[in-house]
Amino acid sequence: MVITKRGLVLSAAAMLLTAVTLANTGCSSKSLASFRGSPKELVDEVWQIIDKSYVDGTFNQVDWKAVRKDYLNRTYSTDEEAYKAVREMLKKLDDPYTRFMNPEEFKNMQVDTSGELTGVGIQLTQDEKTKKLVVISPIEDSPAFNAGIQAKDIISKIDGKSTEGMDTNQAVNLIRGKVDTQVTLTILRKNKEIEFKLKRAKIEIHPVRHSVQKSPIGEIGYIRLNQFSANAASEMRSSMQDLEKKKVTGYILDLRSNPGGLLYGSIEIARMWLKEGTIVSTVDRVGETDRQTANKKAITDKPLVILVDGGSASASEILSGALQDNKRGVLVGTKTFGKGLVQSVRGVGNGSGLAVTIAKYFTPSGRDINHLGIEPDVKVELTDAKKEELRRDRDKIGTTADPQYAKALEVLTKKVTGKTGDLKAQSKPNATPAKVKAAQPKPK
Repeated sequence: MVITKRGLVLSAAAMLLTAVTLANTGCSSKSLASFRGSPKELVDEVWQIIDKSYVDGTFNQVDWKAVRKDYLNRTYSTDEEAYKAVREMLKKLDDPYTRFMNPEEFKNMQVDTSGELTGVGIQLTQDEKTKKLVVISPIEDSPAFNAGIQAKDIISKIDGKSTEGMDTNQAVNLIRGKVDTQVTLTILRKNKEIEFKLKRAKIEIHPVRHSVQKSPIGEIGYIRLNQFSANAASEMRSSMQDLEKKKVTGYILDLRSNPGGLLYGSIEIARMWLKEGTIVSTVDRVGETDRQTANKKAITDKPLVILVDGGSASASEILSGALQDNKRGVLVGTKTFGKGLVQSVRGVGNGSGLAVTIAKYFTPSGRDINHLGIEPDVKVELTDAKKEELRRDRDKIGTTADPQYAKALEVLTKKVTGKTGDLKAQSKPNATPAKVKAAQPKPK
């Protein structure tokens, strides 16, 4: 589901290093051009949006009114000068997810999910503390994935240029390019630098794949969800309905390396698994809570195990947190990424764009997982050697040659047979569901 209020899209995803169009968002070049005046008006338009909707009413301890006075007292003779001023202004918020995009950058960002992207296939974010550029996860079958780039890798250089002090927009502009051209990324992994030469390509994304797997308890349904794109919910529904017709005894839902996507995609999919209960709560700066719940339209109530890892972020964490807190399924793998913020993306100026952090989200039990992530119920680490083996032979993913899948199958078998006594107890939530409040950052 995409919200189409003059180009507003609610997202729970990181920056995707691909080029996409704005189809299916209700946007057009005309509807995005809400600003047609002087460059100074763009600066004020951005300021006004932040003033009205930014998640933190203290603006991260910044005197936002003084900022407006400062930047509107300046003279801007070109759009480029206004763009630079807006970026300077937003940088004061110290929030890598709130960012300005010029027309070219806005056109290239991930607000459309047509399923065909152009780039290297990396989900990228900026660490809020270290300011380093961090890979959330590579897209399957992309140049980045096939080359061996992994979740949590730090991009230290792009074509030999240091990324020190570089934001995500600047990095994206350097990494993107025409199909079949090359870009060299220097990755820092466990204090070791590795150089990757990547050829940019057109990438097809199929958000949901499913299959019937043989097991000691009969046939089970294996579903791999790669991304919460606009068509992920419909594909998930079709996959589950097909597997139900085949009378599977249980399910393994694979959310590993899923960087997130559209907020409502995770809610729609959660409703396919949950008959009742809260799915997620979003909280804005004045504490107003939007609570999304199940609607008694679950497709199945058969036993479920969910695979997660450090590349499972944002919308993936909403879904896995909802299933865990409602005791609908058991999480197997490693701790998730830890992104608990919601952004709105809207058009400003003459085709430019603005992404603004407007809310935090909480799991049904009241957990704020931003930076903390979600701990699995059963922890299974993969060695670097095993990760490389699975990358080189992707046919092993989702088979007993995949240690995390093998453990998930073991857990599912015990759930189906009722022999769950030796399973690790479900993780205790970090907060009680009594009342969710707006969590304001502490003063610096």
